[in-house]
Amino acid sequence: MNGENAIPLYKYLTANTAFGGFSGPMGLVLKPIVKKMDKDYKNNGNIKWNFTKFVIDREGSIAGRFEPTDAMDKLKAKVEELL
Repeated sequence: MNGENAIPLYKYLTANTAFGGFSGPMGLVLKPIVKKMDKDYKNNGNIKWNFTKFVIDREGSIAGRFEPTDAMDKLKAKVEELL
């Protein structure tokens, strides 16, 4: 998914958002795995693990990026904020 063969939408989303880090207990498990795959993982917008979610507002702008370890309540609050 990452790299020169990525689809344009994916490239746009990852180029215009920052990796927010992993949280919670699962974050402790994922950090060493991701660091092994990408030494500079903290400084690029690439998707680090499956299930990263993006919220797009009504104007088509990126309203939020949520990593797989983010609480769903955080994602829900962002969607409700935009409604």
